[in-house]
Amino acid sequence: MIDAKYLLTDVDMARFLVTGYHIVEPDLPPGLNSRIADKLDELAANPGDAITEVVPDLWQVVEHPQVRGALISLLGEDYTVNSHRHWHCKLPGSGAMQWHQDSTNNRNTQIDRLLGLYYPHDITADMGPTVIVPATQFRNAPTDRMATYSNIRGQVPLTVKAGTVAFTHYDLWHGTASNRSSIKRHMIKFLFNRASGNSAPSWNHDPEALNRPRDWDARDRAQDAVNILSFGNPLGVSQSDHYKERTIRQACWQELLGQRAAN
Repeated sequence: MIDAKYLLTDVDMARFLVTGYHIVEPDLPPGLNSRIADKLDELAANPGDAITEVVPDLWQVVEHPQVRGALISLLGEDYTVNSHRHWHCKLPGSGAMQWHQDSTNNRNTQIDRLLGLYYPHDITADMGPTVIVPATQFRNAPTDRMATYSNIRGQVPLTVKAGTVAFTHYDLWHGTASNRSSIKRHMIKFLFNRASGNSAPSWNHDPEALNRPRDWDARDRAQDAVNILSFGNPLGVSQSDHYKERTIRQACWQELLGQRAAN
């Protein structure tokens, strides 16, 4: 069991369902990030899935209570760490990576896989940060079409501080900017899996969270779960499109509560 203080709140969970990502800044031991970054700087070849064998200090990040608390909240207490992981090293002068999804999107109402992106050093805008497009996890687009896109309204570059772990829905659109700096930009990608469906909420849940009235004047200023789920619209999509997204969010929420819809 993990201390409940590390679990996400209803507001955190609602925002994840709307945006498709959650940022954790764990209180890691002093010197850990720089030690990992130095080791990555020394590598002559990419070890692929064996990156945690070459840099075992990475397990201190994965097993940190703040990281585990987010994973338990989103994937359940019995989540698993997938054997696939990868070191992404963006060299100085390297170009942008095209928009893509790591999965074939099918608007699944269950959160069953997450990416965990760990950055061992500060990431600035000129270092080729990962760029995500919030609220695209329920949007499918052929890869060849996505490859023709450039900047997208609402995109967010992950310019984060050392030690940050960004959790993203497996279907969230993402890519990278070009590295215009003189620094190698490191990121370690982990994949986490749900092992079983929820029978009850696995986060710090208030049973009254969705019993608040909708505030039609708050919209994007909403600070409670019911209004975030109802009105969150990071991409500014049309009302008819937003209605479809809102329906999927509500279905996801019910799945997470352990209240699955009858077939």
